[in-house]
Amino acid sequence: MSKTFVLDTNVVLFDPHSIFKFGKNKVFIPIIVVEELDKFKKDQSENGRNAREFARSIDKLRKKGSLTEGIKLDNGGVLQISVVADPNLSKVTGINLAINDNLILANALTLKQAGENVILISKDINLRIKSDALDLESQDYETTDLTPDELYRGHRQVEITPEQLQVFEKERFLSCDDKMIQGLYSNEYLIIAEKNNPQKRALARFHQKKGGLVPLIKPRDGVWGIYPKNLEQQFAMDALLNQEVNLVSLIGKAGTGKTLLAIAAGLEAAIGKQQYSRVLVSRPIIPMGRDLGFLPGDVNEKLGPWMQPIFDNIDFLFGNQRARNEMTTWDELINQGLLHVEPLTYIRGRSLPAQYMIVDEAQNLSPHEIKTIITRAGEGTKIVLTGDCEQIDNPYLDSVNNGLSYCIERLKEQDIVAHTMLKVGERSALSEIASQLL
Repeated sequence: MSKTFVLDTNVVLFDPHSIFKFGKNKVFIPIIVVEELDKFKKDQSENGRNAREFARSIDKLRKKGSLTEGIKLDNGGVLQISVVADPNLSKVTGINLAINDNLILANALTLKQAGENVILISKDINLRIKSDALDLESQDYETTDLTPDELYRGHRQVEITPEQLQVFEKERFLSCDDKMIQGLYSNEYLIIAEKNNPQKRALARFHQKKGGLVPLIKPRDGVWGIYPKNLEQQFAMDALLNQEVNLVSLIGKAGTGKTLLAIAAGLEAAIGKQQYSRVLVSRPIIPMGRDLGFLPGDVNEKLGPWMQPIFDNIDFLFGNQRARNEMTTWDELINQGLLHVEPLTYIRGRSLPAQYMIVDEAQNLSPHEIKTIITRAGEGTKIVLTGDCEQIDNPYLDSVNNGLSYCIERLKEQDIVAHTMLKVGERSALSEIASQLL
């Protein structure tokens, strides 16, 4: 039986092309949704861009027929934009039709009463709750069957024979047969342990092109005074320093060292080894594109509160450097153009060649925003995405449908991509206790 999908405003703001993603079914958009989108059309934010993109798509479709009666889409579906809400519904259900969300709900209920198989699509949890309370099926948009615990971890443990471990330690490479590499992703990290003796083990990375396991990159003198404190951080450091990897994603709770490791590796690669022209560190201002005029001062002063977590990590790294009597300051690096800290607000349209780019708090970005950022990478650029998928500030994202998780799952098979999930907090004993118990 054909279905009728009624879309909420937030679905269109999340994905302006969502109307084309419901197959050979009917997509119904209440006219109040268009009214709400009209409020965003002049915004210079991601919402404004999406509202304008949606309007352009609808304007093209409008030439094919009547939106009220329904327009045939190329995928075999039908798009209808109209008002069908029964004004008597408020008397029956008790919902206030003066509220826009309730009016969207009323349109869906009216279509259901007319005999259509209706599903309300919304990223608003409360609207989905009200929908279920009125016996109307509702779903989130772009949901996944994965749970946070099922997300790709980026590393696993495998058992090998003592002879294989000896070969790996001696030759720094272990060729893998089809059975051993079954299910492994390119650049996946491995704890290879002897059978019946798990205490004897080594760390490796699966190199898909070579068809075997290679050892990790381990700087003898650390990286800007930073040494990995656990296995996960060793995996992360290898990915961050590996020039064969162009995109690195690090996820983990507060205090696991994601941002600190990324900045330290970036400074080492760009300034210490001069493999990149500069280090670009950025983070989203939520919502992405918010006007900075609410804060006093010039642009640098306005950015101060948003960028302070990044400067805290840089201060720590340069404190380590001063302890080693190396007197370069990060102010000097900024003045020389070797280190740049900025928001993601104006990244669209730019091209960033030969740069080590770190995007902090990437879990607050939508899949489209993540795509926008990664497609800015020019030749020789490396992008590092860090974030905690359990700390989402964006009201329309969750732990598995945010841009960071989306990116990890979609790109995990690529040769130039690496990922590590960090779970062990190393900031302080107090931080770890708070993270676990509060």
